[in-house]
Amino acid sequence: VGDDVTVLDASGKFVMPGIDPHTHLAMDCMDFLSTQTVDDFFSGQAAALAGGTTMHIDFVIPVNGNLMAGFQAYKNKAKVSCMDYGFHMVIIKWDDVVSRDMEIMVKEHCINSFKFFMAYKGALMVSYEIDALEEVTKARKSGFIEMFNILQFCLLSINDTVVVLIYCLRILVLVEETKGTKAIMNLLILSYLSFDERRLRQESYKKHKHTHTHKNKRTHACKQNYTQSHTHTNTTNEMTNTPQHVFPLYRNQCIEERMHLVWDTMVESGQISATDYVRLTGIECARIFNIYPRKGAILAGSDADIIILNPNSSFEISSSSHHSRIYTNIYEGWRGKGKVEVTIAGGRVVWENDELKVVPGSGKYIEMPPFSYLFNGIEKADARHLSSLRAPVKRCNS
Repeated sequence: VGDDVTVLDASGKFVMPGIDPHTHLAMDCMDFLSTQTVDDFFSGQAAALAGGTTMHIDFVIPVNGNLMAGFQAYKNKAKVSCMDYGFHMVIIKWDDVVSRDMEIMVKEHCINSFKFFMAYKGALMVSYEIDALEEVTKARKSGFIEMFNILQFCLLSINDTVVVLIYCLRILVLVEETKGTKAIMNLLILSYLSFDERRLRQESYKKHKHTHTHKNKRTHACKQNYTQSHTHTNTTNEMTNTPQHVFPLYRNQCIEERMHLVWDTMVESGQISATDYVRLTGIECARIFNIYPRKGAILAGSDADIIILNPNSSFEISSSSHHSRIYTNIYEGWRGKGKVEVTIAGGRVVWENDELKVVPGSGKYIEMPPFSYLFNGIEKADARHLSSLRAPVKRCNS
């Protein structure tokens, strides 16, 4: 190779991609405090690169329910990006205009996934009155994925919880009956893997307000088993800058710690293989959201988004060394095996020797076209389903 080529020795290490399909950067939290997540598209992405994530998919929140305005607002927020990103679109209200704009988002802006919140009443929660059959049919025809959040029932009244559960059951039945797109029921959030009641009791946790409930070791174990059987390992980066006199900054999930924690929790412990780790944290995300093999692969013609992970190297998580703007860390003091030593984004070495070299504005918006592999063979599935519905004919002699 020529003198202008950087040579990186990856002997005895793992070389892989890394995609985080569930983030919230520069997000207006839409609560009574009028707060916003503390990390924007530059600081949040810089932290992600230091942690081995080379692309993320963020959730666009509509402006007053308007999808077009929300998309433009997030494009403006992302002008400072230092790595590639894509968008999901959140649906917070329902009418004919929103239904029409969803089609425009798919066709003109290549957003291929929409999320309906069955939680956060008074903020993000969408009305129960959505015509679920219409939406499942439209998704099937237009090639986009619908995602439904059905957690956080503690924020609802008992009556609301029952209504939401019935509505979600209705959606699942319709998806099955129409053989429509897969309904992803709340993409898995990382902290469930690694955060149990032992950490709740730690002194450092008293500095935080963590909005998800982690009940006990059994919950922790169930979430680990869930990861082994599903194709999503995801995290949000919700870090809310609230007034100091109310309570300190709080964060829900950790975009920088994700790759380290999942390796240490799942691979180092022997619960999943290194191959499964790569599939969960990169390949399958790219396939589901239809950007493979441009992303999620290390192949000729793919984007040069690559990380080098040393399974024999140790890491320690600390608020004094992380790259988020928040001053605390719910994983403070966590020590583990499996350290991301190098991150390459778009062919540029941006993380090496514990040093970040990022440039605002160097990240690109990645279009995610409709009709991912989830739609393959849907016509045959339709035919099989219709055939199964035909009532048997019983003949008898008169």
